[in-house]
Amino acid sequence: MTALIFAVSAGAQNAPEGPLGPEGTFGAAIPVPSGQEVWWVDASQTEEGPQGLTYRFRFLAPRIGGVGALSPDVALLDITALCETYVAPRLPSGGAPQPEQVVLSLSDRIVPLGEAVPEAVQYFEAYSVSDGVCEWEFF
Repeated sequence: MTALIFAVSAGAQNAPEGPLGPEGTFGAAIPVPSGQEVWWVDASQTEEGPQGLTYRFRFLAPRIGGVGALSPDVALLDITALCETYVAPRLPSGGAPQPEQVVLSLSDRIVPLGEAVPEAVQYFEAYSVSDGVCEWEFF
């Protein structure tokens, strides 16, 4: 439970400063390669599973859905950038348990964790993080 509290509180305290994003997000938009506006929604820790300790970071990216939506390839580039520039620096340090896997998601709307919303566009990618470098893993 300590790691979950750390991930959530560190993310909220270190959310980008600037105009606040849409309701349900924290901080200003986070810069990504596509130039779309992306906001941090939340972070959570799951029980150890086949990959070990897993952290999940969820982001709102409205431009991945609807008319003129960004392609999945562009979304993948943005997710990788978010892992390296936003998530990796916020992972616990100083002897705290390190996650074996970090799962990032982009959604065109805020979806309650664990709920299915068929009309939502969502992309998920998994990474291992070592020395601040995100390595894509098959998810």
